[in-house]
Amino acid sequence: MNYPLRNPVTLPAAGEARAAFGRSVQAGLGAAPKTLEAKYFYDARGSQLFDAITALEEYYPTRAEAALLRHHAEAIAGFAGDEASLIEFGSGSSVKTRILLDALPALRCYVPIDISGEHLQATAEKLAADYDGLPIVPVHADYTSAFALPAAVPAGGRVGFFPGSTIGNFDPDAAIAFLRQARRLLGAGSRFLVGADLQKDAARLIAAYDDAKGVTAAFNLNLLRRINRELDGDFDLAAFRHEARYDAGRGRIEMHLVSLQDQSVRIAGRRFGFAAGESIHTENSYKYTLESFAALARDGGWRVDAQWRDPDGLFSLHGLVAS
Repeated sequence: MNYPLRNPVTLPAAGEARAAFGRSVQAGLGAAPKTLEAKYFYDARGSQLFDAITALEEYYPTRAEAALLRHHAEAIAGFAGDEASLIEFGSGSSVKTRILLDALPALRCYVPIDISGEHLQATAEKLAADYDGLPIVPVHADYTSAFALPAAVPAGGRVGFFPGSTIGNFDPDAAIAFLRQARRLLGAGSRFLVGADLQKDAARLIAAYDDAKGVTAAFNLNLLRRINRELDGDFDLAAFRHEARYDAGRGRIEMHLVSLQDQSVRIAGRRFGFAAGESIHTENSYKYTLESFAALARDGGWRVDAQWRDPDGLFSLHGLVAS
């Protein structure tokens, strides 16, 4: 018999979640330059589109990270230790996580944390069906904000998992703040596995964020569709185009939605003007060296114990210990 789900997913009141979304959108579009928070990409459709992105030929990070996890599974399992609790920040579909779950048969529990409640519930149910006897404790939360783990998660032996180069979505100061917050949540003596994309040729980076099939463009534009649906917006999606840029000075890819004309958009009764060529900055993805990430981790309260790369040297995983 499969182990039942612990901590069944409960969603916040729709009005509460929508109000927070509305405040974020109005603040971001009222700023100069205009921005939107990347965490709001992940409604149900956005989560599905991101899953499709990870399967694209141009999008190397998912394949590279999966190859890394398979190639170094024994060493990573040794780093995690016996009878650990695996706590994943931004679990999504938990596809790569299955490689770790297979390598860690003595896990005490698996705790997927995700902002998309429906996606989280569906994934947790699949994992519970596939991993007989492993307690699954899904947590519906925004991991960038303060929250507590359920009592079902043992206090000792906690191993955080933050794959997919998501750490690169944070500006350096925000990344340090997140690492410090994760240290508080995981507790003394905890360990943390953090994926980070490595610096490489700009053309390869841009292709990964502006694929030929237009899936990443649809993912980016879906944020405007969500605003229209949830905040009574009237964005004309055809009046914006997706653009990926590489900022060599900052070592980051940027995603933008560029206005194709002078226009005005109404959101929840408020008007926002756009000049032709003006963009909404929707996401960053910082790229690291092994040395620069180690420095970031130290500033966040962690000591680097191990570092692994995939066989092609495209992606890295860092084994951190709370300092």
